[in-house]
Amino acid sequence: MKPARREREAAGPSQRQLRVGEAVRHALAEALARGETHQPELDGVFVTIPEVRMSPDLKVATVLVMPLGGLNVETSLAALDNARGRLKGLIGRKAGLRFAPDLRFRLDTRYEDDIRVDSLLHEPEVARDLSPKTDDEDEGEAR
Repeated sequence: MKPARREREAAGPSQRQLRVGEAVRHALAEALARGETHQPELDGVFVTIPEVRMSPDLKVATVLVMPLGGLNVETSLAALDNARGRLKGLIGRKAGLRFAPDLRFRLDTRYEDDIRVDSLLHEPEVARDLSPKTDDEDEGEAR
């Protein structure tokens, strides 16, 4: 018996979503590297695409982008949004998809989030709570 739809969606993306997302990511990266967007705002700006998340029906691709060095973030996102139609056509041809997904560009903030969590874990108050307790401390608490 097939699991309920909610159970399948809670398990994470399917292999097909991951495979198509990776094909879209490669096609976008190649198009950006070759300057096929024809957006002057993107000239000289290196944009990394660490991940593309596909919707379950493969009609929407959320593209996580980060301009190298974190410079011109808003300008780069606006330029990518303006080039969305052209990029959609390029993806359809390069990735060999029957239907090219709609593209939604989002800033990838995972690296900054990781740095923030790492700095929180190294604060003295948190480090004290995370350090292993000695036997003497355990006996003192039991009394």
